[in-house]
Amino acid sequence: MSHNPLLADWSTPFDLPPFDAITPDHFLPAFEAAMAEGKAEINAIAGQDSDPTFQNTIEALEKSGKTLSKVARTFFNLTGAHTNPDLQKIEREVAPKLAKHSSDMLLNADLFRRIDTLWRNRNELELDPEQSKVLERYHIIFQRAGAGLDDNAKTRMAEISPQLASLGTAFAQNILKDEADYHLVLETEEDKAGLPGFLLEAAASAARERGLDGKHVITLSRSLIEPFLQFSANRSLREEAFAAWIARGETGGETDNADIITKTLKLRQEKARLLGFESFAHFKLDDTMAKNPEAVRNLLINVWTPGVARALEEAADLQDLAVRLGDNIEIAPWDWRYYSEKVRKEKYDLDETELKPYLQLDNIIRAAFDTATKLFGLTFEQRTNLPVYHPDVRVYEVLGPDGRHVGLFMGDYFARPSKRSGAWMSGFQSQSRVDGVKPPIIVNVMNFAKGADGAPSLLTFDDARTLFHEFGHALHGLLSDVTYPILSGTSVSRDFVELPSQLYEHWLRRPEVLSRYAVHYKTGDPMPKELLDKVLAADTFNQGFATVEYTASALVDLELHLLTDLEDFDPARFEKDVLAKIGMPGMITMRHRVPHFAHIFAGDGYSSGYYSYMWSEVMDADAFGAFEEAGDIFDKATAQRLHDHIYSAGGKPDPDAAYEAFRGRAPRIEALLERRGLKAA
Repeated sequence: MSHNPLLADWSTPFDLPPFDAITPDHFLPAFEAAMAEGKAEINAIAGQDSDPTFQNTIEALEKSGKTLSKVARTFFNLTGAHTNPDLQKIEREVAPKLAKHSSDMLLNADLFRRIDTLWRNRNELELDPEQSKVLERYHIIFQRAGAGLDDNAKTRMAEISPQLASLGTAFAQNILKDEADYHLVLETEEDKAGLPGFLLEAAASAARERGLDGKHVITLSRSLIEPFLQFSANRSLREEAFAAWIARGETGGETDNADIITKTLKLRQEKARLLGFESFAHFKLDDTMAKNPEAVRNLLINVWTPGVARALEEAADLQDLAVRLGDNIEIAPWDWRYYSEKVRKEKYDLDETELKPYLQLDNIIRAAFDTATKLFGLTFEQRTNLPVYHPDVRVYEVLGPDGRHVGLFMGDYFARPSKRSGAWMSGFQSQSRVDGVKPPIIVNVMNFAKGADGAPSLLTFDDARTLFHEFGHALHGLLSDVTYPILSGTSVSRDFVELPSQLYEHWLRRPEVLSRYAVHYKTGDPMPKELLDKVLAADTFNQGFATVEYTASALVDLELHLLTDLEDFDPARFEKDVLAKIGMPGMITMRHRVPHFAHIFAGDGYSSGYYSYMWSEVMDADAFGAFEEAGDIFDKATAQRLHDHIYSAGGKPDPDAAYEAFRGRAPRIEALLERRGLKAA
């Protein structure tokens, strides 16, 4: 296998994958070889004659599986950001194999015996705090995988894992196919009525990508569908596009996800029951800051109630405007963004077409970098001589305050049919020191519309916020300063991981940042102060809508995973029933309807955990107050605490302790309600 670049030692700079040498047919043999190597390493650790020590067991585990990690990170970054039918076929085949490989390790009785012995004797081992946390995480992970169960239960757990992996892969691929297959071609002037120039340019670019030169196409990428719903004066086309958007994964055909959802929930509930938990939600939340479903529901309801009240006030404003415009309609979900844009114009003399020319992608990237420079002393030098997996990908070497190499940051910003929707942070390598110094290689993936004919790509304010959000995640990975991979970067509690990203969004909204980087793409003039003032004044506009569409998704996620009786379960009916029970306003839909709720069904990362964004928002809204209280949003002492206790600490401290070490106290929900312009219930 020496000819397989995935199994060879990479001579590329900074250990980047040699993308230009890798083809799809390299992956399956690489996975097979890497899993065989990993299995041999695990068996060697588990089968030692010597008594277990931290070094020969835990540290040995942290050093194992390097080849598999390298292959898997390369593969799954590609299947998310630049896939093709060959990679998708391999993904369907390899996902259950990888799940079985992981399950075999986690259910290895001899290996768990060694870990359990160390755990029981932990007070005698003289471990430093980081080593103690690593041992704790291994013991928890093995227990939660079923290592302590009897043989029959372990056998069943081993069967469940690959089934769930296959279902998650199919769910994600079905959504991607529905998104890739749909496009709305705008043929006539009536079709294009109301659409601003920047959106027509982006729609023309999307058409060219699909071989429809000279036409205009709206896809289901948020960077196209949302502004189309915001500006299109053609109500029937708004309804058509909206219907396609919310029906992803619910087509009734081969990409319909209903059966996948039901099977997934049944397997998750069975897994939870085997592990002694009442429901999958109880199991999942047991290893989070929230600890239990009651705490999650309390948070969500405390925000839901004022959020609905605010949303109904907003809906009344939209309906009133529609009447005054002579539009004989009742506000429907496909109308909200259209009339909301007009209300914002009326209330704040602000509309997206006025704002967007000042939000150039390249400038917002520079703003995110400059904020990191001011806070943490990082600098970013673009490198054009490094291998990338797509020509659009940009690579930057990240240097620390002392000029030394910190890691690589990759930015993949534009939508394309080969990329799944959404925005995310991932990595080709995590920072660690246990087996030599491993600098991080972090990637941000977005789905912004590309400017037409070389024109600058212009962002909505929500796009710009998304860029800052994902860059906050990237900094969490880049600034990581730990010894062991299991604690590196974003390897923290799910309801803590959004704190660094959501906190970073605050700097975008500050005049110190916008006044410098919000520059008109044609004239080069900075955003006028009066426009900047209007942007900031409208900061809480439409927050009832935003709160409701998000919180509804989080509540439905929680209720789905509290189910213990799944006989005759129907996802669409269940979604409808939960929304009716909580009083969902009819003119708003969930941000992620169940059939395409990839956060919770394309893998279980956010299952029972979509609430995490709001749990973290309680902290981030409160945390930014530390800078405001210091009188400087770049205050050095506050930034140093932020660096030491949040961005660089990884999973070393408990999240509650990490937050209090930075802030000096626990967070307060009042800051979140104030930020969203809501009144306490």
